[in-house]
Amino acid sequence: MASASSLVALALCGAANAAERGGEAAIVTATALAAPAADQAASERTSDPSVVEEVIVTGLRGSLQRNLDIKRTSAGVVDAISAEDIGKFPDSNVAASLQRLPGVSIQRSGARGEPQGITVRGFGGDFNETLYDGRRISTATGGRSVDFSTVGADFVGGLSVLKTPDVTLSSSSIGATVNVAFPKPFDHPGRRMAFTASGSVQDDAGKFVPTVGALFSDTFADNKFGVLVDAMYTRHDTQTNRVYISGWPGGYYAPCQLTATCTPAQLASSNKTVLGWFEQQAGASQIYTKDERIDGRIALQWAPTDGVTVTLDDNYSEQKIRSDNFGYGIWFNQEGLRNVKLDQNGTTVDFSQAGSQTDFTAGTDRSVLRTNQTGLNVQWDASENLKFEVDGSYAKSWLNPGGEISSDGADVGYGFGIGPSLGISIGGDSKNTLPVLHSYGPNGDATRWADTSVMGSHVVVRQAQENTDVVKQLRFAGSWEQDGFKIKAGGSYLEDHYQFQQSNTFVNNFWQAYPGYGPASGPNGGVMVPASLFTERVSTKNFIPGFDGALPPYLLKFDAHAYQQFLTGLGNPQTKNIPGFNYGGGGVGTQFTGAFDLALDNGSIRDITEKTWALFVRANFDVDVAGMPFHFNAGLREENTHVTSNGFGQVPTAITRSTGDPTLLTVTLSQPQAVSTKSNYSYLLPSVDMKLELTESIHLRLDASRTLTRPGLNLLTPVASVGTGQRVGALTASGGSPALKPYLADNFDAAVEWYYKPNSYAAVNFFVKDVSNFIVGGTTRQTINGVIDPTTGQPAIFSVTQQVNGPEATVRGVELAWQHVFGDSGFGFNANATLVDTNRPYDRKDISQSGFAITGLADSANLVAFYDKNGLEARVAVNYRKEYLRAFGQNQNTGAFGSEPTFENPNLQIDFSTSYALTKQINLFFEALNLTNEVQSTHGRFDNQLLDVFAYGRRYTAGARFRF
Repeated sequence: MASASSLVALALCGAANAAERGGEAAIVTATALAAPAADQAASERTSDPSVVEEVIVTGLRGSLQRNLDIKRTSAGVVDAISAEDIGKFPDSNVAASLQRLPGVSIQRSGARGEPQGITVRGFGGDFNETLYDGRRISTATGGRSVDFSTVGADFVGGLSVLKTPDVTLSSSSIGATVNVAFPKPFDHPGRRMAFTASGSVQDDAGKFVPTVGALFSDTFADNKFGVLVDAMYTRHDTQTNRVYISGWPGGYYAPCQLTATCTPAQLASSNKTVLGWFEQQAGASQIYTKDERIDGRIALQWAPTDGVTVTLDDNYSEQKIRSDNFGYGIWFNQEGLRNVKLDQNGTTVDFSQAGSQTDFTAGTDRSVLRTNQTGLNVQWDASENLKFEVDGSYAKSWLNPGGEISSDGADVGYGFGIGPSLGISIGGDSKNTLPVLHSYGPNGDATRWADTSVMGSHVVVRQAQENTDVVKQLRFAGSWEQDGFKIKAGGSYLEDHYQFQQSNTFVNNFWQAYPGYGPASGPNGGVMVPASLFTERVSTKNFIPGFDGALPPYLLKFDAHAYQQFLTGLGNPQTKNIPGFNYGGGGVGTQFTGAFDLALDNGSIRDITEKTWALFVRANFDVDVAGMPFHFNAGLREENTHVTSNGFGQVPTAITRSTGDPTLLTVTLSQPQAVSTKSNYSYLLPSVDMKLELTESIHLRLDASRTLTRPGLNLLTPVASVGTGQRVGALTASGGSPALKPYLADNFDAAVEWYYKPNSYAAVNFFVKDVSNFIVGGTTRQTINGVIDPTTGQPAIFSVTQQVNGPEATVRGVELAWQHVFGDSGFGFNANATLVDTNRPYDRKDISQSGFAITGLADSANLVAFYDKNGLEARVAVNYRKEYLRAFGQNQNTGAFGSEPTFENPNLQIDFSTSYALTKQINLFFEALNLTNEVQSTHGRFDNQLLDVFAYGRRYTAGARFRF
């Protein structure tokens, strides 16, 4: 939250105290706020310290000046944010704060609307490395990226975004290295205490929830010992409306499908010649999410002698998220579609499907993400010129450490005998138009859309995901500095051990114990569910603000647990006959005894260890060229990586069709076989930074480097995985790629910066990135082990997704930045824009393309207008991002043309925050996020192929900060 980080700045940086002392703030430099990030990116590359004399440190303008100083004095391309700036910006977490920097955009989580990740110069997620005090943090999600919604902004002392690498820190990021620096007691000796309390409410959730935090810092024994402790509890409740189409698979229709009838002969594969993309599954839901986070930190420092500092710290966080949802979802099979209408791009804009099933869904998703990092750092100034540093840490993350059930899902509904000839009409762009269901309801009677008297059982899906990630690291460095020359050298070791497994009701086939929708829908199976199961009808009027297109009138609210308890209460089908139970469904009849127990999915087991040794050296020179200060920084980093990947392989041996529901399939797998692989690679990563001060205010920068990004650990499994529970016409599998090599990028930057007055500057930065070894997520259609599809009598065709190293691409762009303060008026602004392009854009018309283009590339712009004077601060922040290719792959990946794309539509969000210093110790604040009630939406290959739209509303927060 925005509150406590202001306290951190006031308590640890002493900015307010410095202001009260009337200009002593010259001692509070930019490097103090960003250490140790500044140690890597600024303090070791300082040029002219005289600029500090012009710094105004009070309030917002002071924090902006400190950020500007870090940028100005760094040899490489670095942007920074100080703690006070973050604390008073209307952002919910670190990612939201970073988005106002040039070239940085955010990615939101969808249902929660929380900023979850960042994209830097078009490279998102795993392409950006996030460090805590220069150390890699563990993440149990399986990728390289950190979920920033788990990082409390209240604990941050400073942020540095290194867009060109510091080889002594890391070169493992093609986008940027984000260094999150935490405060320490020796930063500013003496006693500091700070408290914050606030409450927030989101539009539709309507529940006022708290945030509270406290910080204590003190030094003792003539400042030889220090301790800092802080703790924070944060809660956000969000109610979100969602409309979705789970996927737009591409393929071919038979010409007869453009009419009302087809014969089996007309549907033969040889007759399918009409290109088209269709809606695999369509639905809507309402989601209520409770997000709770606890953050705690302790830092101990000891200075036994002059020149020696020992720091021991521990960072802990635990985030618990629970989401309850209900809605509807309707499944479509391309071969069953009739009266198909296609637009000029091949998008199916209307159709009908006879006997359509209608599912009313409910579910509860939970996750517990716990992270703890312990580190020890020793710094020794052996002499005025010679310094040494040793740093070691151990970090571990757990996803669902107690074996929590991560997902409970329930489907009920009607179909088959009373299933309507249902269809979907697409009438506009995904930015403002919803897909429209037509001819819905039992036997096509729309007035009976939510008729609980015909509701029967369908499926029960339960899953438990358990991951752990352990990161051990050690770094040693020594440096020598004299007369404008500095050299730093050392080495590091990093070990990352990732374990992953899932249990679910697909493995034992319990998910389809009672499919078929009950007697009202026909003789296929299932049982009727009581009307008392449904607790509420929720209107869909104005469901998604600003969108055209009507939804069915109601969503039915019910609880997935209550549904499971009802089915369990029917008894044990092994000891008594239960009409509607799936006795003939893939082994369910002999195993299921009434409880929806989970079984371990052997194909999900992954045990991956990555070990990296590195040696580095960096030299800095400060000289004059024709009377102009010239700063030269050259570095070299050698990295050697060894990967061991273990898993269990299984192949399909048979596929059976459910007797209870003919749309469901059960895949029988062979006995699991242990598989282990090893791979290694080594790369030399050079970098050069040059800065020429043409005048005192105009600086010219040139930078060149090579960086890499390793593949996500979750991609390195050595086996292929085939799910046991699947659906007709949608067989899928995923293949492992343990020998994947990292992406490699050659990077070039050229910038001009003009620091034309205190707290004001303008800059233009051109950049080029040539990237090779791109990891391509291709999807191919193929047979596996010759297994037969019972619905066709032919070898089953699986859509198999697999990652491979492939092509090269170039990304180029320009960053524009302008910060200006209007004298002593209190008014000012910070504006930036990023324009990016590539030689490998996505070709929407190329159906031979299998999942390659640069993802994340989008023009973006940010504007922060502010007022800061006489104790009153106010900000309006405007953030814009153009449409971009977010990822390859959709929720359903069953098409014939590789992994279908997911594009995110343009997004504009406006936030507001204000605070007032009631006294020197008490500060009141208010913030409002998403003032214009913007939604987040995505689409497929073409603009009218809506995938998801989330309406997550506005959020308001009010509170107070206290400092002593």
